[in-house]
Amino acid sequence: MEHAFRAAAGRTPFSIGIEEELMIVDREDHDLVNAIERLLGDAPVGDVKAELMESVLEISTTPVANTVEAGEQLRALRAHVSARAAEHDLAIASAGTHPYARWEDQRIAARDRYRDLIRELRFIARQELLFGLHVHVGVDDPDQAIHVADGMRVHLPILLALSANSPFWRGDRTGLMSTRTSIFRAFPRVGVPTAYGSWDRYEREVEFMMRSGVMSDPTYVWHDVRPHPTFGTVEIRVCDGQTRVEHTLALAALIQAMVHELAAHYDEGKQLGDVPWQILDENKYLAAIHGLDGELVDLPTSDRVATRDLARRLLERLRPHAEELGSADALAGIEDLLERGTGGDRQVLVYDANSDLTEVMREMVDLTVQR
Repeated sequence: MEHAFRAAAGRTPFSIGIEEELMIVDREDHDLVNAIERLLGDAPVGDVKAELMESVLEISTTPVANTVEAGEQLRALRAHVSARAAEHDLAIASAGTHPYARWEDQRIAARDRYRDLIRELRFIARQELLFGLHVHVGVDDPDQAIHVADGMRVHLPILLALSANSPFWRGDRTGLMSTRTSIFRAFPRVGVPTAYGSWDRYEREVEFMMRSGVMSDPTYVWHDVRPHPTFGTVEIRVCDGQTRVEHTLALAALIQAMVHELAAHYDEGKQLGDVPWQILDENKYLAAIHGLDGELVDLPTSDRVATRDLARRLLERLRPHAEELGSADALAGIEDLLERGTGGDRQVLVYDANSDLTEVMREMVDLTVQR
């Protein structure tokens, strides 16, 4: 299998790329609008692309060295698509789910990949009205990429807890802080992956699925963390979409630091611990329900520990890595999440004032592209 895990002239070590799936909504009532074709076009930087449904767009940065550069691009991209949307009496919003939209009202984008996906997965794909944040971090060796992806699995529940931003679905308060996680769980080849151990094993298993006709290329593996052979990156896909851009950048900074730490771990010849998949999956489930306000199983001790305490411990351990990479300033956004709550917490707070989901959407639009 061809891959781009190699050092290249001019490539910045541990470069990051950020992808955000955003909502296209009516400027007045904030309902989703099937309008992606009206918003595509030249972007000032990075890219603007269609997604599965016509009411969703994706913005993506180019590979950059740190979150300072990524922040410049993300803010420019959000402002660009917001201005383009305003020309059509539309607006842009960001979270893990739209609080009251129905998937039955959404059109599938006119792209062969997405129509094939509907044909293969049917209802499972049709209901996927979800919005995620994906962060790519470049690595230069395929076995190192597998080591990093394997090691990242223990961090997925904390990343999900920090990013939880989808407490509403189809007009209901679900009781979950990340409803997106539960809905996406219906897809095949998702969730916490197995520990592959080596590039050879990963390559064999992916090529087997491709030969069998299960999937046409490696991007049909939608695990929460995966090596991306085409880009030469490790991609983290567990996070809900973030309303505030500083929270997106904070999560990206934390992820970049995680990859940097695990790459050094690999270079030093160290081995990863044998962590039962069931515990990782259980922790992710707990994070989806409670966000930062619950507990997770602390893997070294098997004790239940407050999620916030685990997140703070991880933040302080990774801060020197972020400083070395030039992304430490963005970690202020993690401190904000720990002190003031997640995007999902904010949605619930706004809703509880008047039991009005349109107020939730109004604030979401205002915070997605702050003037």
